[in-house]
Amino acid sequence: MAHYPLLAVILPLAIGLASCSNAANVDTDGATNAAVADTGEFDGNFAVAEMGTYDEPWAVTFIPGTEIVVVSEKAGGLKGYDTEAGKALFFTGVPEVDYGGQGGMGDVAFLPSQAGSPLSGRTIYLSWAEAGSGDTRGAVVGRGTLSCEDHQTCAIEDLAVIWRQDKVTGRGHYSHRIVFSPDEQYMFVASGDRQKLDPAQDTANNLGSIVRLNLDGTPAQGNPLAGQGGASPDIWSWGHRNILGMDFDAQGRLWDMEHGPRGGDELNLVREGANYGWPNVSDGIHYDGDPIPDNDTSDAYALPAITWTPVIAPGSMIFYRGDMFPGMKGDALIAGLSSNAIIRVAIDGEDAREVARYPMEQRIRGVTQEPDGALWVIEDGEGGRLLKLTPG
Repeated sequence: MAHYPLLAVILPLAIGLASCSNAANVDTDGATNAAVADTGEFDGNFAVAEMGTYDEPWAVTFIPGTEIVVVSEKAGGLKGYDTEAGKALFFTGVPEVDYGGQGGMGDVAFLPSQAGSPLSGRTIYLSWAEAGSGDTRGAVVGRGTLSCEDHQTCAIEDLAVIWRQDKVTGRGHYSHRIVFSPDEQYMFVASGDRQKLDPAQDTANNLGSIVRLNLDGTPAQGNPLAGQGGASPDIWSWGHRNILGMDFDAQGRLWDMEHGPRGGDELNLVREGANYGWPNVSDGIHYDGDPIPDNDTSDAYALPAITWTPVIAPGSMIFYRGDMFPGMKGDALIAGLSSNAIIRVAIDGEDAREVARYPMEQRIRGVTQEPDGALWVIEDGEGGRLLKLTPG
């Protein structure tokens, strides 16, 4: 269960900026390695306030137009914290999840257009792992409506599954991240390869893909493979592995952050109808040591903007839009699991480069931003701490 402090505890540590020598090599073009350098105005020191602890947290986000941060917990929990009032917000009506491996409760998302509306009556989107027949499982997205009492308890009413990932055996690589297009006409959902490899190149299923949906979960009109010989009509792009971060940049372009195998984590500019090559190409290798052709060995596939070997193991990603850290504005901030860090990436057109890495001492599962520009991160695992980061 989640635990909330009566008052935030200001931690005595300051988190410093990793130097070039301590950061992993990054691959900026699929072939060559570039050094990491800090080019922003931020000096790398955060003031850190501990805001609570959670059990296996997975997603963290603010309800638009409020100071309420919401955290999902893998075993099936959904918890909120009103940062102005210093009080917990409890959710009921949370769905039953298939918990185990990488599966359970996943993402939580709210419509930005409802930022000025009362909390009660707002639409909530959730993703989670759902059991199927014959020991199969798959991610789903559900949509419901909040019915709230005094900002202390919100019931999720009329929750209904509106999209399903094709079900297979196993409990890995669900991905199931949710983002909305800037015009809020579409919902994009990450659908991982479920550790099955080949389905990511088989467009008859929706594994290893990013899907574009209407807000009611139906395939959006004009998707690139719709009506093409049995292809899944919801697919927007394919050839993906395990996508754990998605966000739109200030230009309205969708980017994704995904795990490679042994090496080769990728940041991709996601294009309509593009094939990103997995499992046929990667800048990593298989876990058993078998090689995989590099991304740039075939012109049939879209190249990543940047890859990482050793991996950073991304947990989530945002583009920073706030003013509290002005030097970061427009940069991608990636929650690092095995890297125990926040990784900062500058975008220049279609190119990307890591410019800073902020050590966090623990695995970081999620990162989000408060309306005032403060950063909030959630640690991975049992007792993962929710931390507020401001300039130190």
